[in-house]
Amino acid sequence: MRPPIPASFRTLDLNLLRVFDEVMAERSLTKAAHNLSLTQPAVSNALRRLRDALDDELVRRHGHGIEPTPRALALWPHVREALRQLQEAIVPSAFVPHEAKNTFILAMADATAAELMGGLARQMQTEAPGISVRVVPLTTRDPRSLLNEGVADIALGYFPAVLTDLTGREQAGEAVSFEHQRLYAGEYVCVMRQGHPMAEQPLTLDAYCSARHLLVSFSGRPYGFVDEALATIGRQRRIVLTVNQFFTAGQVVVSSDLLTVLPRHFVPTTGMGDQLVLRDLPLDVTPVHVEALWHRRQQHDSAHQWLRGQLLHVAQAAFSSKDSP
Repeated sequence: MRPPIPASFRTLDLNLLRVFDEVMAERSLTKAAHNLSLTQPAVSNALRRLRDALDDELVRRHGHGIEPTPRALALWPHVREALRQLQEAIVPSAFVPHEAKNTFILAMADATAAELMGGLARQMQTEAPGISVRVVPLTTRDPRSLLNEGVADIALGYFPAVLTDLTGREQAGEAVSFEHQRLYAGEYVCVMRQGHPMAEQPLTLDAYCSARHLLVSFSGRPYGFVDEALATIGRQRRIVLTVNQFFTAGQVVVSSDLLTVLPRHFVPTTGMGDQLVLRDLPLDVTPVHVEALWHRRQQHDSAHQWLRGQLLHVAQAAFSSKDSP
């Protein structure tokens, strides 16, 4: 027997959810009103009615925009997915690249952007000149909250803990809210300046561990995948500086005696390649795979599918050219 529908839901005007979704997406009552072809007082009134129905403030004024409450942040993904499914069922839409005006938000590190964004820009100009892409810094190795809250459409990077967690949940029969696709494998190398005292001699494990190191860390935590590999063999290195961009790491290393680890493919794009010396790491490390990660609610969205296809195409083209003799 189907459970009774709560009275609060029976009397809820579902149009209020469209207003809520737009306000959450824009973080602005003015912009939401414009997108919905409503007046700002009408949007404010709709929010007031939804607040009364849900017994939650939902949003508060914050600077020139608004700040969602925890309840609003938890509710929004479900509302957005329900509205998307309803719209798709009523008015199936097909993404037409040369007519599209979409804006996509991608979260990634500067090394990933340097590898992919030039190719993506060329694809956009040729196939979809009306779309826009915003790249925002990737500040975490677990971007699921960014995707869940709609802050980014796709996160691109190295997410080993996330993939392990998703695999474990799937194997346990749990529902998984995220999808991923491998774009390319990155090879990381030890980098030092030309003329560094260690540049003219073999890079041994002892020499590597005794050196002073710079780490690219999105969180500022002085521990990365190289440190994990060192720990498995009972060794460690001394990290004296962390930065949150690979390009910044290259600049610091050029003017100091610090060692760092950079993606091999990234070094030529820095413009500092002739000032740097590259050495293979003196230990085995886990292969670094760059993945595209997105929320499952966008899995069948035709615009999102197009974007994922373009990113994969650009990545494959970039790395096939590097592998060619």
